[in-house]
Amino acid sequence: MTPVKMYEQVSASTQSAAEIVEQHAPLVKRIAYHLIARLPHTVDVLDLIQEGMIGLLDASQNYNTEQGASFETYAGIRIRGAMLDEIRRNNWAPRSVHRKAREIAGVMQEIEQREGRNAQDNEVAQAIGISTAEYHQQLYNASGHQLFSLDELTDHDQTLAQPISENDLEPEQTVQKTGFQQALSDAIQTLPERERLMMSLYYNEELNLKEIGEVLNVSESRVSQIHSQTIIRLRSKLGDWVS
Repeated sequence: MTPVKMYEQVSASTQSAAEIVEQHAPLVKRIAYHLIARLPHTVDVLDLIQEGMIGLLDASQNYNTEQGASFETYAGIRIRGAMLDEIRRNNWAPRSVHRKAREIAGVMQEIEQREGRNAQDNEVAQAIGISTAEYHQQLYNASGHQLFSLDELTDHDQTLAQPISENDLEPEQTVQKTGFQQALSDAIQTLPERERLMMSLYYNEELNLKEIGEVLNVSESRVSQIHSQTIIRLRSKLGDWVS
C-alpha cells in the first residue's frame, strides 16, 4: 500500500489522524533520508517512507499527552522504529558482513584490553591478517549493517515509545536500563576524538555524511568507514550489554 492510499484510508475513517499525518509527513521523510544516507543502494527510500507513515499512524493512535514527551518526539521514535523493523525483515546484509563485523569487534576488544587504549586501524588490520586498505573496505561494506544510532544498539527506543500505562518496568529492568545507559556514556567518552566528533555531528547535529566529510576534511566514503568502525568499537567496549 502506498503512502497516498494509506492517507486516503485514514482520511475516510478519522479526520484528526489524517491531519496529523499531513502535518508530520515531512518528519517521516526527514528520518527516511537520514537513514538512507548510510544504507546500500538496494534499499528504496520510498519503502522506508511507507513504513514510516505506518509508524506515524500508530503514534497518532497511541500518543498520550500525560507521557511528558511532545508528539513529535514520540512519533519520531515510532517512525524510526517502523523503518528499522522493515530493514530487519528484509535483511540485505550477507552473513559474511555480519561475521566480519563480529570479528573486527572481537579483535578490537583484545587489543584494547591488552594495550589499555583504543585500537588503531593498522593494528586491527594486522591482527586480522589483511592490509589497512582491505580493512577500510570491510568497514565500508559493513557501514549499513551497523544499525543505526546509539539508541538502536538496543531496543530501548521501542520500549520508551510505549504508552506509560503499558510500560511499567520491573525494578530489575530499570536497573538494567540505567546500567546500560551509563556503560554507553562511559564508552563514548573513551572514543578517539575524531570518532566522538563524528558521532556528535551525525546524531546530535544530524548532519549527513557529505556534510560531516566537509567538517572533517575527508571523503563521504571515509566518513561511512569511520561511522562503521565507531559502532563496532562501541560494541566491543560494551561487551555483554549488546549481542
